[in-house]
Amino acid sequence: MKRHATANWSGSLADGTGTLDTQSGALSKHGYSFKARFEDESGKSGTNPEELLAAAHAGCFAMQLSHFLAENDTPADNLEAKSVVTVEQVESGFEVKSSALTLVGEVPGIEEQKFQELAKKAKEGCPMSKALGAIDITLDATLA
Repeated sequence: MKRHATANWSGSLADGTGTLDTQSGALSKHGYSFKARFEDESGKSGTNPEELLAAAHAGCFAMQLSHFLAENDTPADNLEAKSVVTVEQVESGFEVKSSALTLVGEVPGIEEQKFQELAKKAKEGCPMSKALGAIDITLDATLA
């Protein structure tokens, strides 16, 4: 399986703009910029690579956990996963330092200990977590 996305950028880093297109069409000429990435903490001026990374990580983790829960005969009614990706300025520029996953799960019939075990297993085993092996990944999982 292969998936693709295309980025088009014009101009300098601080003053330029770009668009993102994904194979699925979920993003089509979707704008991104320096401001959206580094200056606008509200996140309203466009997307950025870190936001997309957070979405990918949260989505991957939720899907992996849903699989483990189904295998355990305790399928989830709902999994709300969130990833907060932290970027810090370092001497050589910027680095993604961490992804903090939070989860609220509605899982009828599961014991807390088993829920935590499967959530941890999903955090460690989802493909995005594996790809992000160079950063700190944390998990705060709660049963609703």
